[in-house]
Amino acid sequence: MYTYVTQRLRMRPWTESDAARLFDLYSREDVTQWLTSVPRPLRTIDEAHALIAEWGKYNAPDSRYGFWAIECSNGVVAGTVLLTPMEAHWPREVETDGDVGWHLHPDSRGFGYATEAAAGAIAKGFDEGASTVFASVYSNNSRSVAVCRRLQMDQLDGKNSDAPNTTWFRIKDPR
Repeated sequence: MYTYVTQRLRMRPWTESDAARLFDLYSREDVTQWLTSVPRPLRTIDEAHALIAEWGKYNAPDSRYGFWAIECSNGVVAGTVLLTPMEAHWPREVETDGDVGWHLHPDSRGFGYATEAAAGAIAKGFDEGASTVFASVYSNNSRSVAVCRRLQMDQLDGKNSDAPNTTWFRIKDPR
């Protein structure tokens, strides 16, 4: 049932029973302003159901990648952690394995969940053959920049021409 677990968290696919929480998370401007995967706040619960279905199809073909609910030990879903393939983001000559990201509900920020869930996603990627994982964050999103630093990701020079307000970070498998 769980995709992976950490000390305090369980990552799993989003389900239809999570639709109200997903809607509450992604209907907030203070969350979606930092995202490209959900470019505007959701307006209806039907959009939340559609997003769950879309992510379910995305998760199915390749278990290495996905959009997963971050479930706390008390059963509350804190947000989303993701690991996606990078080919859409990088030129072919750059060797990449995955893009890690996190989206937390405001009531779940400040507890270290983003760092813990992302560290688990990175470890999962490395365990399944990835050699390098990247993160792209808005440069003025100090919370996400701090998560990348806590994950000991290296900040890369230069900007993405498709998203000039972003900063790229990278971590390589130390093995």
